[in-house]
Amino acid sequence: MTSPSDGSAAGAVRLVDHLAAELAGAGVTHVFGVGGANIEDLYDALHRGGAVRAVVAKHEFSAVTMADGYARTTRRTGVVAATSGGGAMNLVPGLAEAYASQVPLLALVGQPPTGQEGRGAFQDSSGRAGSLDAREVFAPVSRFCARVDDAEALPGLLHRALTAARTHPRGPAVLLLPKDVQQTRLRVPRRPPGRPAPPVAGPPLDGAVPPAADPPFDGAALDGAALRAVLDVLRRSSGRVLVIAGAEVAAADARAELAELAGRLGAWVAVTPDAKDVFDNHDPRFAGVAGVMGHANVEDCLRRAEVCLLAGTRLPTLASGGLDEALAGTDVVCLGPEPPFVAATTLLGGLKQALRAVTGLLPAGPRPCPPHTGPLPTPPADPAPRVRGRTIPYAEAVAAVEAALPDDAHVFVDAGNAGASAIHLLPAPRRGRFVVAVGMGGMGYTFGAGIGAALATGRRTYVLAGDGSFFMHGMEVHTAVEHCAPVTFVVFNNNAHAMCSLREELFQGAGRGDDLFARTDLAAGVAAAFPSLRATGAADAGELREALLRGDAGGGPAFVALDCDPYETPPFLPFRPLATRPSESKESSYERAAVVRTG
Repeated sequence: MTSPSDGSAAGAVRLVDHLAAELAGAGVTHVFGVGGANIEDLYDALHRGGAVRAVVAKHEFSAVTMADGYARTTRRTGVVAATSGGGAMNLVPGLAEAYASQVPLLALVGQPPTGQEGRGAFQDSSGRAGSLDAREVFAPVSRFCARVDDAEALPGLLHRALTAARTHPRGPAVLLLPKDVQQTRLRVPRRPPGRPAPPVAGPPLDGAVPPAADPPFDGAALDGAALRAVLDVLRRSSGRVLVIAGAEVAAADARAELAELAGRLGAWVAVTPDAKDVFDNHDPRFAGVAGVMGHANVEDCLRRAEVCLLAGTRLPTLASGGLDEALAGTDVVCLGPEPPFVAATTLLGGLKQALRAVTGLLPAGPRPCPPHTGPLPTPPADPAPRVRGRTIPYAEAVAAVEAALPDDAHVFVDAGNAGASAIHLLPAPRRGRFVVAVGMGGMGYTFGAGIGAALATGRRTYVLAGDGSFFMHGMEVHTAVEHCAPVTFVVFNNNAHAMCSLREELFQGAGRGDDLFARTDLAAGVAAAFPSLRATGAADAGELREALLRGDAGGGPAFVALDCDPYETPPFLPFRPLATRPSESKESSYERAAVVRTG
């Protein structure tokens, strides 16, 4: 009789050994998670197999966001593993973000042994004898959820899970793995450790592992009548078209197709807040960011346009805020896998296929777009913020980040005042991702996501977050230090949940002070906790830039904190009654923008 860890008996291997080999064979390079008794066998199998790197996070939410960041920067399926009970429940917020943002993930969740289910097992979530049912918890935040009660069913369930994760609508898949089933032996051929992934379609991202091929959009051809209807709308226009591009452009690897279509149409191109990297921010066609954290030029272009073409976005509230009146007077067409939230002529299907189809039926050659002001920053609503101590204005801080940001870096932007400022002011790097998790908008997402992206691609990755987000999940800095991940954490410390505080003051009559905190010296605290980490407190924009450049030159993580004013109004539509509007002159817009850039 052999022990559970011996995989040689009669050609049989443990289910977890087979699972680890299958993940490696599918091109998975990292599994992120937190260990525990009911998932330890999988970690043992990953260690023994050696082809997949197991990264232990400090919290299961951050483990999910690591897998999320891995998936968004590699276009592969991210994998997270956690134990039963509280560990499993901590996965839910991260899976909800991936579900809402259609990020392909696979969650492997340990469960108590089947013989103990319904008998008072510790962390029982079988649904038996009145216990919590894990399937009912995970089903609403997954595209596929199943218990592996029979080891022989694993290959089929794993295939279904991975397919569901990568098929429109993409999102998480969950497999619940009882501990005894994990140890069960399967008579399947063991894939040799380190076996390369099978061939995949599509060009690799620069510096990243090759992307996995997406399944076809339901295997269906585009609807010919819908294609003709879209073309009819476009041909009726006299040449003024505004394209608003969304995150599906990145997910479908359709940046080149988007640029080609914009050129054929002679269109301006705006992007949604979560899609800043899908079009070159320095291109003369770039109109800016649409919506509540965006630029007034987008509304100006929309009012001048005869057609608004949505590419890979349903135009949710964050992207349509402030544009409703202009949209009502404009013909809208939409290309992508899902219908928009506004009235439109739609061509549903795979986005890359739809973009190519429309482009192929337009006159050849690029056309210039009409003149426009470009994505000028919106001036602050309060030109004289009440400063508490020595602070750096957001515009100056973001300019320092822009000056230091490598051209191929990834940028992950968290929620809050810092996030709104970065979305509005910071151009996306030319050859890296610019990721904003607006699916659920959960604070603290970026700390894990940035680590996952950095470990997956080896590129310098910037995390831009506020102190509120840091206090939620900032101790994942420890994971970056442990794995020498090339992540630069930039924490904008206003000693407050400042966006909440502003809402209290502006919309409830007076600030209660609940969301204003005593000052903390984050750089000193992090430096004391992690002596090997380059941790700097920047007193001005020059110090911030120099600290960031030092981080770029190093091979591992860096941490920079700066103090900001909690009363400084961010470029967020509900907070900017004095914001630049299209009715203002271009000269006025440029003058006010210069004030923002110089602080």
